[in-house]
Amino acid sequence: LQKAVGPEITKNDLVPAFQNLLKDCEAEVRAAAANKVKEFCENLPEDNREQIIMSHILPCVKELVSDTNQHVKSALASVIMGLSTILGKDNTIEHLLPLFLTQLKDECPEVRLNIISNLDCVNEVIGIRQLSQSLLPAIVELAEDAKWRVRLAIIEYMPLLAGQLGVEFFDEKLNTLCMAWLIDHVYAIREAATSNLTKLVEKFGAEWAQNTIVPKVLGMANDPNYLHRMTTLFCINALSEACGQEITTKQMLPVVLKMSNDQVANVRFNVAKSLQKIGPVLDSNALQTEVKPVLEKLASDSDMDVKYFAQEAISVLALA
Repeated sequence: LQKAVGPEITKNDLVPAFQNLLKDCEAEVRAAAANKVKEFCENLPEDNREQIIMSHILPCVKELVSDTNQHVKSALASVIMGLSTILGKDNTIEHLLPLFLTQLKDECPEVRLNIISNLDCVNEVIGIRQLSQSLLPAIVELAEDAKWRVRLAIIEYMPLLAGQLGVEFFDEKLNTLCMAWLIDHVYAIREAATSNLTKLVEKFGAEWAQNTIVPKVLGMANDPNYLHRMTTLFCINALSEACGQEITTKQMLPVVLKMSNDQVANVRFNVAKSLQKIGPVLDSNALQTEVKPVLEKLASDSDMDVKYFAQEAISVLALA
């Protein structure tokens, strides 16, 4: 309709109609209208778009941020960040940032996730310094949220955030979080944290990994909890390629080989799987002199699974 009727009718008739829909007594109508806020604003006539949004649309949006219905808040959270590109830097800092922060603290995880997953469009408008000062405390809070899906969403956003913040800021503020996720009690989080590390190494380079990540990961090999020891192996699998031959052979391989004596069969067969995974990254000398003897030992293990995976690794790496 906005396109069909043109700027005058839009301003005089459609804007009030849209305001009414945003204030409708039915939550489903408010949610549907909230979902269209960004699109409606983008299609307003350019010459007085900002003025219409600020005086007619934004007051309704402010009310919806604390709506009683979570679907309404969630719909709004999925599009509200897009208003920053329309309203520009000053308006975003003054009017929108307070709303984002309110939504980041919302008790409904869906609302918080929708805000986080759209952070990049705000970053483009106001820059990372302003964003990090305002949003970092909220992000840290979410990273430790009791609901694991919320933690998962933050992890998935981390490589993007790291790229925007730069390595120094990341090391100072967020590195500890990324390492803490590796020992989360939910497997999906540990798995996502492992893949997150790989993406960070691809972003910041092998030298950064060697100084920052690898020592912490390898330290977990001595953890009394066997699940954490297994996480070390999963991390090594994921990091070997990004870190390259030297770091894998000199730093990671000795730890994997040592873990072949673990008391827990699950850890031992994961050692066999790890050796199979990192084998192609290692030089042939290490494969023959270090990896082969350990796999042969595991191939005669008392546990069926350990035997199976060791034999599979031997044949895949052609060490027979």
